[in-house]
Amino acid sequence: MKYFNYVLILLGTTVSIYAKAGADQNQFLLIGGIVVLMVGIYRLSKTIPSKKKGENDTENKERG
Repeated sequence: MKYFNYVLILLGTTVSIYAKAGADQNQFLLIGGIVVLMVGIYRLSKTIPSKKKGENDTENKERG
């Protein structure tokens, strides 16, 4: 499933670049590519774990 997110990101990037490269831009193709790109990034970011609460506390104590 992780690789599917990377495929979405690459597909969205490729479609967006292709839609932007032509002299006669297709706005719907560009918007579709950006949407696919953002969906891939969103799905990938959901799999990144958040910091533990203890790590944040020690960082705050060291700073101030």
